[in-house]
Amino acid sequence: VEIGPLDTTLTDWRIDYPFYREEVGDIAQGALGQASLPMNYFRRPQNFDFGFASPYYAYTYDMENVPFYNTKKPIIRMTYLESGQKRFREENFNIMHAQNVSPTTGFNVDYRSRGTRGIYTWQGTRERNLSLAFSHTGKKYSVHAGYIYNMQNVKENGGIMRDEDITDTVFEMPELIEVRLQDARNQLKNNTFYIVQSYGVPLRKLTDEDFSIAQNSSFFIGHSLELSKFYKKYTDTKAKSGDFYENWYISPTQSVDSMYERVLSNRIFVQIQPWDRDGPVGVINAGIGNDAHHYYQFSMEDYLTNRNKGVNKNGTFVYGSVEGKFRKYFSWDANIKYHLFGYRSQDLELGGDVAFSVYIAGKPITLKGSIGHTISTPDYWTENYFSNHYAWNNSFAKESETRISATLSVPSVGLELGAYQSLLKDRIYYDAQALPAQHGGNVSVSGLYARKDFRIGGLHLNHRVLLQFSTVQEVVPVPLASAYLSYFYEFNVVKNVLRLQIGLDGRYNTEYYAFGYNPATAQFYNQREKKLGNYPMIDVFVAAKWKRMRILAKMQHLNDNLFGDRNYFTVLHYPQNKRVFKMGFSWSFYD
Repeated sequence: VEIGPLDTTLTDWRIDYPFYREEVGDIAQGALGQASLPMNYFRRPQNFDFGFASPYYAYTYDMENVPFYNTKKPIIRMTYLESGQKRFREENFNIMHAQNVSPTTGFNVDYRSRGTRGIYTWQGTRERNLSLAFSHTGKKYSVHAGYIYNMQNVKENGGIMRDEDITDTVFEMPELIEVRLQDARNQLKNNTFYIVQSYGVPLRKLTDEDFSIAQNSSFFIGHSLELSKFYKKYTDTKAKSGDFYENWYISPTQSVDSMYERVLSNRIFVQIQPWDRDGPVGVINAGIGNDAHHYYQFSMEDYLTNRNKGVNKNGTFVYGSVEGKFRKYFSWDANIKYHLFGYRSQDLELGGDVAFSVYIAGKPITLKGSIGHTISTPDYWTENYFSNHYAWNNSFAKESETRISATLSVPSVGLELGAYQSLLKDRIYYDAQALPAQHGGNVSVSGLYARKDFRIGGLHLNHRVLLQFSTVQEVVPVPLASAYLSYFYEFNVVKNVLRLQIGLDGRYNTEYYAFGYNPATAQFYNQREKKLGNYPMIDVFVAAKWKRMRILAKMQHLNDNLFGDRNYFTVLHYPQNKRVFKMGFSWSFYD
């Protein structure tokens, strides 16, 4: 459980695309609801259960990010933003309701519906996410449980036919630009049920003043269960030109490719709290778990025998961790996970963190170091795949990666510095032909990150800059430099009633061989056709907080066709949206 504040401030309210909220943001196909991938290699999704859904990581709920609330009063928060003409409209709607039925028991509902009709031909998206969550944290017994539903329905146009229609021509009607696919579509669905519960046994007698046993010497035993079902269907029909896909293995005229994965994860764990949770050795954890996977995709054998048997794979693992603190000045933790037998036999995860904090005038300065090492079995779908356009049967070696990082954080002056280093061996990736491949050697990826926010009265000058270097760009492509800059003026129009922000946001990265995107497999691949980048994207915005309501008006991509070239691509053949006006609100109710 990670504790976080309920965000009702203006801090990042203007950033409506979820994949732009962290650091320098993502590369993206362009519109709300489309696929994206972090610019920062060290934030890219790793070991996703259903790899076909990883390009939509920024939208989906899972057990790691689903929100729980503890509130004295019922809360309702409703948000709606829209942009563009009706036929191109982009809509972003979400509503949250949270309520406690007692000081220790509560539930919440989070629903989000986002998407666009698209300004380019066949670009529409519709994405829906639902989280139903229940929690109880009693003196000895605690439980977190819920249901998650994620859905993406994406029209796949394959990108525009000629980049020159953007870079060398001014189209007043972008819907007239020719695209590569006219009726392809990806549909992804995910249903997840989960429950995590534990019971604590105090190792000393409790008193009436003990609201919980968190600060007492205790022993806990618990159980975790997660059942996730993933489904993907890709459809298309052969265009007259017929040249987007080279192969048509099953049908020469149309595709209906579906695949399914089910994961049942069970864990039994114990936790020992020798003294209290804030002691030098605060918590010792140990557990054993089993992951049962079921994979299904169409195969000729199933077609001939009329049986849909699929493939079952099981894996059993043990894990443990220990963590501790010395007051507020020092904290540390270490963890290990080892797969004993089954599908991922001999897979290993090792890691550790240490953090030092000093306080000047009561304000913290924190230095944190992390190290981790993983050995992992290749994802099932990178080794086994059969569809109308792509088929492979690979036998890859295990991948390994060692990561080291150090960060310095000074929140009082808006400063954050980070250095990252990764050494990869036998890296699996999608090559220039959009097929899974394995690099037999080593790849080193280095990163330096800096964030510095200056404030002069009401003037805010915020900077996020990332430098990265990869020794083998064909395997791990990264831009040398990426940046997100935000300059705005914030002030009270009427104190405690109306507060206003007026400013500019800008994003930029240097030129490099950015990723391509394959609609049939819903995967980013390492294209070597064309370098992209060296183009700034600038937004101008006015954001306001009026009592409990936040209001936004924004001109996105203000600099479209104003100066320089028009090479606004971050994914091969997928241009960013042209200039568009957005407006919307977020309203919170606390009664």
